Amino acid sequence: MKIINSLSNVAVKDLVRLKKTGERKKSGLIIVDGWREIKLAIEFGWEVFEIFYCSGFDKKNKKNEDGIFFQKEIKTTEVSREVFIKICYKDKPDGFLAIIKSRESYLKDIKLVDELPVVVLENIEKPGNLGAIIRTCAAVGVAAIIINDNQTDVYNPNVIRASEGQIFTQTLIKASAEETRKWLKANKIKSFAAATSGSQAYTSVDLSGLVAIVLGSEANGLSSEWLSGADKLIKIPMLSGIDSLNVSVAAAIILFETLRQKRLKLK
Repeated sequence: MKIINSLSNVAVKDLVRLKKTGERKKSGLIIVDGWREIKLAIEFGWEVFEIFYCSGFDKKNKKNEDGIFFQKEIKTTEVSREVFIKICYKDKPDGFLAIIKSRESYLKDIKLVDELPVVVLENIEKPGNLGAIIRTCAAVGVAAIIINDNQTDVYNPNVIRASEGQIFTQTLIKASAEETRKWLKANKIKSFAAATSGSQAYTSVDLSGLVAIVLGSEANGLSSEWLSGADKLIKIPMLSGIDSLNVSVAAAIILFETLRQKRLKLK
C-alpha cells in the first residue's frame, strides 16, 4: 500500500476540491468521511472508488474489521496524519475517507411496498436538517424521500454526517412539485402537508396507509402550490406564542405517528 505524505500531492488536491458543491456535481463523485458511513455505502451497493486511511486516528483497528477492504477489492491508500486532517471533514475524524460515485434516482424507481409512507421535502435549506430527516426516515421506514426545489446539495458532507450515513440506505428523488403531485395521484397516494394553517392535528387523521408527508422550509414553510395542492393540511398543536418547529423535529413527530398508527392497525 502506498503512503501519501505530501499536501501538494495531486490526489490530495483533488479530494480538497470535492469539498465544493460545484466540483461534486461536475465529477459525479462525493467524499464520505467516517468508517460507519463508508461501511453503509458498501453494504448498500454504492460504487466506492478509493478509501484513504490514516492509522493515527483508527483507535479500534477498524481497517481489518470484517476484512471489508479485501473482500470488496477496494483500492486503499494510506496517508499521513497531516494529509488526513487536510482532506477530512469531521472535527473528530476516525481515519477513514472514501471517494464514492453519486447516484441519480427518479420517481419511476420508487418501490411502494408495505404501505410505507413517502416523504416530500420542499426548499429545505440547511444540510443538517436534511441529514437529520433522512436519519429519521431510516428509523421509521419510508418508501422514498422526494426533494422539491432543492436548496442544498444532498451529498453535502454535512448531510451525510447528520444522517449518520443513512443517506446510503434511502431512495432520494429530485422532482418538481408538479411532477410529485402527478406521481402521487397516479399511485393513489394521499398527501398530508404540514402547515400552521392546517385544519386538523396530525394525530386526528389516518396516516396508517400509503400516504405522503409534505414538509417545507422553516423560513418560508410550504409554497402556495402545496398549500392548495395537498389533499389535506395538518398541523402539530403548539402552545400559544410558538408557531413553528425545526423542520427535522416536525418530520420526526409526524413520521413516528405514521409508524404508531400502522402498528395499531396491525394488532
